[in-house]
Amino acid sequence: MNVSIRELHFRYRGQAEPVFNDFGFAAGPGITLLKGYSGCGKSTLLRLIAGFLMPGRGVITTSSRHAVGTPMFLRHEVGFVFQQLNLLPLASVRRNISLAATMANLPASAAEPWLEILGLTPYADIKPVRLSGGQQQRAAIARALAKSPTLLLLDEPTSGLDDLNTQIIAKALRDNLPDQTACIIATHDSRLTSIADEILDFNSFLPVEKHLQPLD
Repeated sequence: MNVSIRELHFRYRGQAEPVFNDFGFAAGPGITLLKGYSGCGKSTLLRLIAGFLMPGRGVITTSSRHAVGTPMFLRHEVGFVFQQLNLLPLASVRRNISLAATMANLPASAAEPWLEILGLTPYADIKPVRLSGGQQQRAAIARALAKSPTLLLLDEPTSGLDDLNTQIIAKALRDNLPDQTACIIATHDSRLTSIADEILDFNSFLPVEKHLQPLD
């Protein structure tokens, strides 16, 4: 999957300053990290790429035959892990993952490899509420990957996680990401730097809020 953004402008309703103004970006297969301080626009960019938000002007295109933001694009091309995770509370871990696969017209059995890869097999038949935070995060990532997405968007996938959970997630992405999948990760976690093919550092071109600037 290739993603191209040209002359993007986006401002949240009621805010004076735009989040992006004539912003350009491109990503291809592999892992791209979006790094920067909280509030710099990383999560907003993921939502724009998926089509959950619409730009004020500019163009966002991909190599998919489906237009960005359409139901077919989201169902068949995109795996998205929000910070809130959004796991179905009344369904087992296996059911959460297999439902995502079947909605993308894949067999429910597509869940099984990802249960194994992300260390979730022992917890497959329990509900997410009984999982630790790290296990829930791994379940959400497994659910996204079970769709075999060509575009995988992860919003702070290791924020607040211990080193072991972070290592499991990083290894799963490094070793098992499909060859043609573009994985874009919004993160401020330096532990993920080693798996990146490309890094876009928002701090290098976007203004930093005054209270976040280093002291002289």
